[in-house]
Amino acid sequence: MTFDYAEFAAAFPWFFPVAAGLFGAIVGSFLNVVIYRMPLDKSIVTPGSHCACGAPIRWYDNIPVLSWFILRGKARCCGRPYSFRYPFVELLTAALFLTSWLMFPPAKALCGMLFVSCLLCATFIDLDHMIIPEPFTIGLGVVGVVLSVFVPSLHNQDDGLFFVSALHSGVISLQGLLVGSGLVLWIAVIAETLLKKEAMGFADVTFVGAIGAFTGWQGAVFAVFGGAVVGTVWIGLAALVKKLSGSRVHLAPRAETADGKTTEDLGMNVHVPFGPMLAIGGLLHFFCFSAWMDDYFAELAAMFQ
Repeated sequence: MTFDYAEFAAAFPWFFPVAAGLFGAIVGSFLNVVIYRMPLDKSIVTPGSHCACGAPIRWYDNIPVLSWFILRGKARCCGRPYSFRYPFVELLTAALFLTSWLMFPPAKALCGMLFVSCLLCATFIDLDHMIIPEPFTIGLGVVGVVLSVFVPSLHNQDDGLFFVSALHSGVISLQGLLVGSGLVLWIAVIAETLLKKEAMGFADVTFVGAIGAFTGWQGAVFAVFGGAVVGTVWIGLAALVKKLSGSRVHLAPRAETADGKTTEDLGMNVHVPFGPMLAIGGLLHFFCFSAWMDDYFAELAAMFQ
């Protein structure tokens, strides 16, 4: 007796969406570990989850989302408060996993879940430390190209012979990787020339390339310019808060560089890491604007023919 996915999904339409959401919450709990430990060069596997006081966290106090509310945001062992960001990341991951499952065929949905997980890790690590580790830049780009070959539906190339679809999908992914990283590299070079200081780190360059590997070159372009719009709103809100409060506002903590110096403000005394903006742009394209962007660029290309 073989498992018939279509028949099972038709009989129990709620099962896979619920499973995707629960799986997302569990993965989100693990992402919290990665976000905290990876920038500190700590193992993400051992030791197990433990409180800041050193006491291990029991399994019933480590249930995604629920434990934070049951414990009212305080550790059972010592009563120390811990951030609402933990259940927020778990809820956000669950919501994006559910969205991916509902919007795409299973293979593409699973690739989307990996994409989402890496973008979330990169976002919160960049917010905390103003860095994006290589596993979420170079590593994600390589994985995106490989997955594109084995899962052609990632770039909607699952029609016809598998070999042909895999080749087309791989080329689209590679184009996204190269165009995305090349575009940001030139923007960084021009901005550095005009501003006479580093305006964008190399991690941002490879990060956009990784986004392009999953979304194609159109998604990479959208991530850059959509991210710029998000960044403009971000800076504007921070400047408004600063003006109203009369205090210095930082949307991300000061981070120390390898030489012990602190990162500088990006205008108006506001720290703004660009990685989260790029991630938001990449997610918006992946879930919402891919068809619209493809049509837009197709019409734009037709104007020059």
